[in-house]
Amino acid sequence: MTVPVTIRIQEADFNLAAETSAMTKDRTDIGAVVSFTGLCRGFEGDDTVTALTLEHYPGMAEEEIQRHADEAVERWPITALTIIHRVGRLVPGDNIVLVLAASAHRQAAFAAAEFLMDYLKANAPFWKREERSGESRWVEAHSRDDAAMARWSKD
Repeated sequence: MTVPVTIRIQEADFNLAAETSAMTKDRTDIGAVVSFTGLCRGFEGDDTVTALTLEHYPGMAEEEIQRHADEAVERWPITALTIIHRVGRLVPGDNIVLVLAASAHRQAAFAAAEFLMDYLKANAPFWKREERSGESRWVEAHSRDDAAMARWSKD
């Protein structure tokens, strides 16, 4: 059976309950759904963040996310995946990203969701610009995100 994978990059907000319902409707093979929702924080260190603008390379971003979703399906017995990433200008409290991983059992769903979020945080082709105190700057990658992704290496 082909595992249904939904990948969307969009400016519009998403609704966790609606996405979960769409994923599980008429599915009796799903025993666990793990969800992760990332939100725009209003601070970074001691600085106040007033907005976050996310950009992506259309087409390439979807292909790269699909490649990692396919890897998750190969590595764990996943029955469905939904990955939604927002782009555009977001303010503190706004949803940024949603990962839903479904499986017959919780362990696979947890592992797949964590793997996909580590990828999205460390390597997905998105660029972030923070607005702080009237200034704007591009956000650099964090070594902790690279380390989190490295633990999934098959080498």
